[in-house]
Amino acid sequence: MGTNAKKKRVIMLVVDSLMNAPLQEAVKTGKAPALRFFMEHGKHFPNVVSSFPTMSVTIDSTLLTGTYSDIHKLPGLVWFSEKEKRLINYGTHIKELRKTGFIKWMKDILYHLNDDHLSKDIKTIHEELAENGKTSASINAYVYRGRTQHYLKLPKLLTHFTSLDHNPTIYGPKLFSYGALYRLNPSKRNNHFWQKYGFNDKFSARELIYLIQNNKLPDFTLVYFPDLDHSVHRKGPQNTKGIKEVDRQLQKILNAYGSWDEALQDNHWIVMGDSGQAPIDTVRKKALIDLKQLLRSYRMMKLKEGIKDDDQIVLGINERMTFVYSLDSKQLPLSTIAKTLQNDERIDVIAWKEKEAIHVISGEKAGELIFQSNGDYVDPYGQSWSVRGDLEILDLTLKNNEMVYDTYPDVLSRLQSSLASHEGNYLVINAKPGFEFIGESSPTHVGGASHGGLHKQESIVPMIVTGTDSSPKHLRIVDLKDWVLTLID
Repeated sequence: MGTNAKKKRVIMLVVDSLMNAPLQEAVKTGKAPALRFFMEHGKHFPNVVSSFPTMSVTIDSTLLTGTYSDIHKLPGLVWFSEKEKRLINYGTHIKELRKTGFIKWMKDILYHLNDDHLSKDIKTIHEELAENGKTSASINAYVYRGRTQHYLKLPKLLTHFTSLDHNPTIYGPKLFSYGALYRLNPSKRNNHFWQKYGFNDKFSARELIYLIQNNKLPDFTLVYFPDLDHSVHRKGPQNTKGIKEVDRQLQKILNAYGSWDEALQDNHWIVMGDSGQAPIDTVRKKALIDLKQLLRSYRMMKLKEGIKDDDQIVLGINERMTFVYSLDSKQLPLSTIAKTLQNDERIDVIAWKEKEAIHVISGEKAGELIFQSNGDYVDPYGQSWSVRGDLEILDLTLKNNEMVYDTYPDVLSRLQSSLASHEGNYLVINAKPGFEFIGESSPTHVGGASHGGLHKQESIVPMIVTGTDSSPKHLRIVDLKDWVLTLID
């Protein structure tokens, strides 16, 4: 890159559940002129690997820290804290949140996620930039930790009936926007209760446009667009209407410049998805893997009651992926629970850790696979592994000393990191495409689509980059932070 290119600002637009096939279809049929413009004037990477589980808070943590969950320590949207002896839920469905505690959810998403749960041993890109004298912005991202103190303003509807602090303190980048709770643009449009308090695409676009028009863009800006995710959940992976709606907001952003070409001159643009989604069967009984029924011979924690002395199992359900915790490893070893789960052929990956090795079995395939890091086989990302057993369980191919992935991208590293992401004695289980897990009051997406799992349909996302010929070391979200920093320096 030349000297002038290095001075460009970086604007990263993260579109939740943007996938390559419907993106290409939307561009081809003229539904997405802004995305087409970016593609025609930049580089298109169709196969970027997400982190695991493929849920936004964990992916965002990987994006911001450049690490998987064994380092950043944010395991999933739902997980059990051994330290606090409670199930942590950052926001699944109102039915679940009522049972686990609405106030607990609010405190987790507002304070604990960024201040406590995201490891302080690793720096986010916002923190690193601030330390290097650079500026950054976060708009509507759930993970945002930075060095600047801000005071959120909670809506009266939330504080009037609760014990929540009216103006909680958080630390984010210098320029920070978080729906109606903290905004850059003085306008109150698109941030009312019926508009999800500003957690919508129109609000995200308006905030970015405000920075552009007032010449306040920092060195790095991350903007999160949530609406496509809801559309894909309802209508399935091939839906292009949601992409058309996102593109309308991108057009407004480009129109904030004198011309679309001018927008390219001033900035590096990175437009990307965070995870894909896998289709869910239209027949409810077939589509939903009822873990309460499957594990009925064990005493399971009830959401409303929390942990009781005689409970044996806790479920941390992340749509198509689930943490299954054993509360008594002597009486109920993970291998015993794993064999019970193996009776359902809709569960294609059942994994747990024993000492340094990861054991994997399947409800779909016979045998067992055991792997650990630092072995004779090297994968496409330069990671080495020791592997023995039935390779077809994770669809691994060995060619000489090289390992190739297919159905489950970067599966060994993503599984290993998930099994080291937090304290506790637990299994990680994954559903085949077409199916998702349910427990007490889990959200369901029958006839639509869902994510959380390891499968390539939900693990591969597109990325469009303008203004540079450089690219990340590897096409994985975990590799983007270091690369973005080179664009800013």
